[in-house]
Amino acid sequence: VQLQASGGGLVQPGGSLRLSCIASSTTFSNYVMAWHRQAPGKERELVASITGGGITNYADSVKGRFAISRDNAKRMVYLQMHSLKPEDTAVYYCSARSLLNSYWAQGTQVTVSS
Repeated sequence: VQLQASGGGLVQPGGSLRLSCIASSTTFSNYVMAWHRQAPGKERELVASITGGGITNYADSVKGRFAISRDNAKRMVYLQMHSLKPEDTAVYYCSARSLLNSYWAQGTQVTVSS
């Protein structure tokens, strides 16, 4: 499975961004899709995940501000981010996970700064 993430950029505190990730797999709906992030000097952390059936899970730090969604027909997963904070600054990675394998996209930089 190949993944291509996009949508990062520079945004002011309180602003919004939407990240997108497209997958090459024709069995996209079988994968749990997720967004992770890694800030400088910190470990990579799970931000949000979504099952093929739409069950979501969020890190406490983003609950109420971020929303993960997917379009199985388009093989796309999204991360809508609102009320962004400087501490959200990180490289964001899209991943696809099945019972046997995990796949990662290249990261996309999100910088929250005035």
